[in-house]
Amino acid sequence: MSGARIIDGKAFAAGLRQNVAELAQAFEAQAGRKAGLAVVLVGEDPASEVYVRSKARATREAGMNSFEHAMPADTPEAALLEKIAHLNADPAVDGILVQLPLPGSMDEQKVIAAIDPDKDVDGFHVINAGRLAVGQEGMVPCTPLGCMMLLESELGDLTGMEAVVIGRSNIVGRPMAQLLVDADATVTVAHSRTKGLAEVVGRADIVVAAVGRPEMVRGSWIKPGATVIDVGINRVEGEDGMGRLVGDVAFAEAQEVAGAITPVPGGVGPMTIAVLLRNTLVAAYRREGLALAEDAL
Repeated sequence: MSGARIIDGKAFAAGLRQNVAELAQAFEAQAGRKAGLAVVLVGEDPASEVYVRSKARATREAGMNSFEHAMPADTPEAALLEKIAHLNADPAVDGILVQLPLPGSMDEQKVIAAIDPDKDVDGFHVINAGRLAVGQEGMVPCTPLGCMMLLESELGDLTGMEAVVIGRSNIVGRPMAQLLVDADATVTVAHSRTKGLAEVVGRADIVVAAVGRPEMVRGSWIKPGATVIDVGINRVEGEDGMGRLVGDVAFAEAQEVAGAITPVPGGVGPMTIAVLLRNTLVAAYRREGLALAEDAL
């Protein structure tokens, strides 16, 4: 049997959601209102509809208000921007999330830029990216922040550790690298075109795979005892013709070598919605000028 510990993101996320729910009650008692998250869905993408429903349910379960706004796929961009302006001005709304992807006729960057950075609970606004880059307080993207929580829970202090982030997207790879730098790790950002990728990964105490390629990272690449965080969620067809979910890491191989590893599903995935709730509550506390202990969430 492998010695790799399974990092249970599902259990960690459940604990975080419970913590958010308790602090949401405290917020309501202090502010005289519930914290509120507005989610805007444009079009009828089935996967997006499922995400939006699960986010709304989780928001209500945490004792916060959920405001869902569904708009048809042929909505003009100007109407979406007007909706965002209305939500920016609404005092009951602390967090705004526009579900991506948007219909092809819309400019995603323009839409994200229209969101008040202090309500941008996805952390995608260029101002929040800039705040993260220079170490200022802002909203941090949910998935990388969830990964950091799992890493710090598993390893404690990351000072001096060598970390490799495979993937350079604005949603995961780049903010993940910045969070690791801020935690005093030594960080390499790699990607599918990195020369000698296996050797680069083989030096790392921490591997975060977010490249979007099924099982690209092989067990033979992993340094013995390394901690592996697999962000990938890829649907592949099995030999029986049934689809299954796999990560960016060849799990069975890596499990033989790693010290700890996240499974897919059940690792990073559950953390994303839990951190979204956390970000919404943090935004609410900041907007009301209420104190929230640094380690409370």
